[in-house]
Parts: sequence; structure tokens; C-alpha cells
Amino acid sequence: MLWVFLLYHRLKTMSFVVGLCVTIFSLSHGVVDMAGERAEEEEGEKVVRMGSYGGMVQLVEDATEETMLLWGIQQPTFSQHNAFVSQSSHSLHLDSCGHSLSVLQSPSSLSTPGVTGAVMWDSGVILGKFLEHAVDSGMLLLQGKKAVELGSGCGLVGCIAALLGAQVILTDLPDRLKLLKKNIEANLRHGDLRGSAKVNEFIWGDDPDPELVEPLPDYVLGSDVIYSEGAVLDLLATLLRLCGTHTTIILAGELRNDSVVEYFLEAAMKEFRVGRVDQTQWHPDYCSRRVVIYVLVKI
Repeated sequence: MLWVFLLYHRLKTMSFVVGLCVTIFSLSHGVVDMAGERAEEEEGEKVVRMGSYGGMVQLVEDATEETMLLWGIQQPTFSQHNAFVSQSSHSLHLDSCGHSLSVLQSPSSLSTPGVTGAVMWDSGVILGKFLEHAVDSGMLLLQGKKAVELGSGCGLVGCIAALLGAQVILTDLPDRLKLLKKNIEANLRHGDLRGSAKVNEFIWGDDPDPELVEPLPDYVLGSDVIYSEGAVLDLLATLLRLCGTHTTIILAGELRNDSVVEYFLEAAMKEFRVGRVDQTQWHPDYCSRRVVIYVLVKI
């Protein structure tokens, strides 16, 4: 019976590859509407609204298929790396929400193994500008909403969320908080700040402080938090503790390692519905085929 098993899996793989080639051909020849305004669902795909995000997202139902589509269609390795950031600079300047933000970085920290949160990455800039664009286009309401950001790093995403009216708690590891606090203080001292921001130490997998979960947040945000298989289970355990059925999770990540993304999706889909946001819904000036944005809600 071993040859039957091997034949079945070979045919299953060949069937998916054929389907993937058809999808790529359709995209390149305009068969699928890239403007995101589909008159009807494509066969085998589900486009749905999820959580408090008002746009349509592509429901992820198979982690392997999703990963192969991302690498097969978006081809992230051929896109520009660090298109919106300069990690050798000591600061990043970005206009957002009517303000000119200046985010301090620590380039020298990149020489320390495992320390990546002291510089900006494209996914953080893209997520911040996505939030701004989604609010401006009426797809997202952050005013007066509680938001918790995981792995805040330099704090850009949390700053933008606060400028958009959210009550934000930015979290990271103990050794990352000094730079994070500096950036919050430097960029959110405006008299017309619509929301608020505070910084909390938080280690994934630990029990969250009552301030994080009482009440449960309306939103959980994160950029570049899917970076290794070893961190995935702690991240998901944290999301489960932080989220209620009304919580909307928005994660942006850079497509570096297909096996890590697939591992995350497989584990996440056991507890959450996962939807991918099409790039036509991102800020038009801040898109990259190296980045993906997912919306998650608890099952």
C-alpha cells in the first residue's frame, strides 16, 4: 500500500502546482480583477469581512496553499529590500496623520544576535500607513478604541495608532523599552493628540498584566512578529490571552522564510480565522511584495 500512498500525494501535489500556474497566468493576463472589486467569488476562494476591519479579506483555508501562492505570485525575493527604511541611519522620518514623525533607531544593535527591534523594518512602516489609510477611507475606526501592540520596537505603529485616536499600550521586552519610550515622548507631545500611548514590559507566553486584558483590547497590532518557528507558539498563546471574540488582530510581516509563515498559519488557524488583506487596500504609496498583512479573529 506504500506505493498507493506515494502516488496519491504525488498527484495531489501535481494538482496544486497546475492550479497555481493557472492562477499566476490569470493574474498576469488580467483574468482576476486586481482592483479587488470582484463581481463574484473565484472558485475555491472566499472573500469575507472579518472583525472590525471593514474591507474584504481573502480567507485563508490552507496554510500550504497560501504560502505557495505568496511566494509564487508575489515573488518577494525579487522585490526591493528595505524600500522604506534605512537601518544605517539613526532616525527615520515619516509624515503621518498631519504630523512629521522622527523615529530614533539604534543601528549598532543589529550586531547583537537576536536584537532586531531597535531599527525600523518595512513591515512596520507599511502597517502604520495601512492603519492611517484604512481610517481615512472609513474601513477602520480607532477613535476611543483600546489597542495593544506586540513587539513594538521603535514604536512607529503605536504612535500612528494613537494619532488616529486609539488608546494604545505598546509592549516589548525589558531591554527594548528605553528607546521605545524616547520615541513615544518625542512624537506624541502634540496638544491635538486624539488618543493616548503608554509603554509596558511584556514577554510573550507570560501572563499579561491586568492593564492589558481588563478590559480586553479592541485591537491587537504587530509588525514583524512572525520571524521564527520558536516564537510562534508563544505569540499565539499571547494572542489567545489578549483577545476576546470582539478583538481584531492586524499583523504585518516580511516574507523571508516560507516554512515559518506556513508553520504560523497552520498553528493560528486552529484558534483563529485568518484573512489576507489585498494590497489594493493598503496605502497606495506604501506597498511591497515582500510584505503581507493578515487580519485574525478568534474562532
